[in-house]
Amino acid sequence: MFFIAAKMLMGDRAKYFGILMGVTLASLVITQQGSIFVGLMSRTFGFITDVTDADIWVMDRKVQFIDDIKPMQDTELSRVRGVEGVQWAVPLYKGLLKARLDNGQFQTCNVIGLDDATLIGGPAIMLEGRLEDLRRADGVIVDDVGAATRLARPPTTPGGKPEPLKVGDILELNDNRAVVVGICKTTRTFQSQPVVYTTYSRAKKFAPRERKQLSFVLASAKPGETSSDVCARIATNTGLAAYTSAEFKWITVMYFIKFTGIPINFGIAVSLGFLIGTVITGFMFYNFTLDNLRFLGTLKAMGCGDGKILAMIMFQAGFVAIVGYGLGTGLATLFGASMKETNLAFRLTWQLMLVAGAAVTIITMFAAMLSVRKVLKLEPAIVFKG
Repeated sequence: MFFIAAKMLMGDRAKYFGILMGVTLASLVITQQGSIFVGLMSRTFGFITDVTDADIWVMDRKVQFIDDIKPMQDTELSRVRGVEGVQWAVPLYKGLLKARLDNGQFQTCNVIGLDDATLIGGPAIMLEGRLEDLRRADGVIVDDVGAATRLARPPTTPGGKPEPLKVGDILELNDNRAVVVGICKTTRTFQSQPVVYTTYSRAKKFAPRERKQLSFVLASAKPGETSSDVCARIATNTGLAAYTSAEFKWITVMYFIKFTGIPINFGIAVSLGFLIGTVITGFMFYNFTLDNLRFLGTLKAMGCGDGKILAMIMFQAGFVAIVGYGLGTGLATLFGASMKETNLAFRLTWQLMLVAGAAVTIITMFAAMLSVRKVLKLEPAIVFKG
């Protein structure tokens, strides 16, 4: 029976490809737009992802997300170190400073100040130079994207290409001399500004003079202690906010979901893909069933029951769902691969593929249900009508 159902489905090539196109389009739009949304949300906590050494983030209670800096006094570092269960704690500076380029223009940079002694929180991937080179006089490390684009030197010849920043070049950060001692690779962030790493003491010298300059305290729990328990003790004893890396990532994502229009925009796009796929698939599948009523009537006249007829229809819907889902997710994956070297945020996760699969299943089952009523009312005598 399933072989007959497949022959019926593929017999009318035009309607078969029409149904397949609807399912593929829905799968493609849901997967593609969903992946871009997930990619954008992942960039909001890109800096947290890069800090792999620390599992606890301590900050002012009013901080809402990673870029919402509420500076603290340096004395808070000692208070965190004194909390039971804290193995170590180091300072971290994070702020926006202006770099003066050779052509006289200014570029805002995300300056990261690392603990002078340990350099915890530094980039994990160094393309040129070493992380320890930050201890050299006026040393800074620049991310590869910023060095090749926004911080690149003007072309030496008219109409030429800008020259990427390289080790040994000089930067001017807030009227302070900075020497590039390394090029690193970092995770793209939501703001996509050049990232400049230096030591904590040097970052405070680069930054405008303020009474409070400590952005975060990075800490780690002692062996045998859980990060969540230590975070609770830090919050109780110091009055500061303390989160694990996973918690801070989620807080950052939820801020952007609540206070920006990004989820609404992508939600509309995904909903349109779902709606269009449902309409196209439902209409084409219903017409396909109408065109095949005479064949279904013949099967009924030969003694085939309603249960088997319905099983054939559900098989056809399932077949189209699997093929359309595979084509749609495949095209979305190819799209993401082609955009890998661009600024487009694209992150395809297995959870998103499950969501797309569930959406495609709903679409095809809905299309099949539109035809079920017609089949149940089908009289075998229809095959004998003129």
